Amino acid sequence: MLYSLDNRLFAGLEIEFMHFTINGHLLSFDSSFRQAGVSNHTRFLIENLAKLDHDNQYTLFVGPNVRQHLNLPANWEIVESRLPTIQPKYRIPWEQLIAPWLLAKRRVNLFHGLLNISPLLSPVPTIVTIHDLAFMDVTGSHRKANRRYLAAATRQGVRQAAHLFAVSEYTKAAMVDRLGLDPAKISIAYNAAGAQYHPRSTAEIHAWKQQKQLPEQFLLYLGTLEPRKNIPNLLRAYAKVKHEIGMPLLIGGGKGWNFDEIFSTYEQLQLHDSVSFLGYVPGEELPLWYNAATAFIYPSRYEGFGIPPLEAMASGTPVLTTNATSIPEVVGDAAIQVDPDNLEQMAQELVRIANDASLRDDLRERGLLRAQAFSWENLAKATLEVYRKVGGE
Repeated sequence: MLYSLDNRLFAGLEIEFMHFTINGHLLSFDSSFRQAGVSNHTRFLIENLAKLDHDNQYTLFVGPNVRQHLNLPANWEIVESRLPTIQPKYRIPWEQLIAPWLLAKRRVNLFHGLLNISPLLSPVPTIVTIHDLAFMDVTGSHRKANRRYLAAATRQGVRQAAHLFAVSEYTKAAMVDRLGLDPAKISIAYNAAGAQYHPRSTAEIHAWKQQKQLPEQFLLYLGTLEPRKNIPNLLRAYAKVKHEIGMPLLIGGGKGWNFDEIFSTYEQLQLHDSVSFLGYVPGEELPLWYNAATAFIYPSRYEGFGIPPLEAMASGTPVLTTNATSIPEVVGDAAIQVDPDNLEQMAQELVRIANDASLRDDLRERGLLRAQAFSWENLAKATLEVYRKVGGE
């Protein structure tokens, strides 16, 4: 379905375009854990679509205090909610009650929900991006009420969607298995590391270490503090070999939910002299943290994709991660992979990556090559192709 502009400015000239709408309510620029995976996916998809497509019209729905952070061209309209829709108690009513009304008011071709959900009563075709099915597969990954809503709304939304995106082959397979979906209805839309993630100069890294009063060598974890990230097991493995490693472990990330076990394990193992919690790390600091680290450790049990290991590899930092879910698909042979529940193996590999400089050099080179296989531009191209197909039907 194409629309025409016909007014005095364009007298005698018919211009055809399509109108795409995007749910950007999880786009966040706050200094919190919310400025992470889905928010980054949303931001970089929008920015790259804006560079790629100047022919069609876009409407982006966002929460408050977002507009000023975006610099979008004239074919983009930003509709900002007055309510803090980053919070589920406001976002859910918007998705299911307000969005259908807004879409009905506009002559649009489709609506793209960027986190599993679309309006169940949408008056236009919908596209849904599934980042993971943790709410179905991982106990304690979400609060109970959110879990119920996500499960019910996702099941219904994916069935009525015109097309679906999965952020990895692992997530696509899980969608087919757990939701009974036709694989032909699902396209892969890989995440990527931003252009800011690249190796920095020795002088820049040295200055950063001085500014933050960092040791010359340290192991680093960055990510939300939540159960599926498996930080208690990292602490247990590290405690076994900390004297063999001889360098501290720094843990950076905002508090998500159910994080008490992390700190109780830290206290129980008496790691005060060798493990430090950095708190939330602002996005603009992440590239320097990756570059400064001797190695990046990501012990996650469950990922729909897993952006932090990719960001670390793009920064030239050796990576030790797990063989769970989508992570092998992302890191390939460019990182050490361990069983997330095998403490002995994790401990042994911590020693190896900390003490073997030639291994780190090899991982660094492999990681840089691997990271080049993923780009936000490719995500935008794949998305636009589906938009044109669904919007033109």
